[in-house]
Amino acid sequence: MTEASSTPRERPVSPHLVTGGLGSPLLWRWHITMWTSILHRATGVALYVGGLIVAAWAISLAEGPDAYAAFKGLLGSIPGKVVMLGLTASVFFHLASGVRHLIWDSGRAFDVKSANAGSVVIFAFAVAATLAVWGIASMTGAL
Repeated sequence: MTEASSTPRERPVSPHLVTGGLGSPLLWRWHITMWTSILHRATGVALYVGGLIVAAWAISLAEGPDAYAAFKGLLGSIPGKVVMLGLTASVFFHLASGVRHLIWDSGRAFDVKSANAGSVVIFAFAVAATLAVWGIASMTGAL
């Protein structure tokens, strides 16, 4: 029979605390599923901001032609188009990531290979769908 040590063991330390500080190697590495998880949360926040923009659109529409023209001018500017491009990408990224979460809820695709492949599909879908929507908008003169 083995005896347990009478001295207490050291408590585990988080990986970011055992490195030598900024610039030293980490005990773990970034991977694509981490990026999709972080971006899923960030796109959720971006969609909240998009909801505020939709509310501002409705308010400007209700206030009359001058307010609506000013709102259209703001969104038609370069910074406005950049924000709208980001919101478009956020919608498609969050949609695809949400579908992946539904698949995970069914108990499927938890292995590393499937999770990584799902992340690649999410990024590819978000980019392709965003380019398609903005390409169609450009061809129809909506931009």
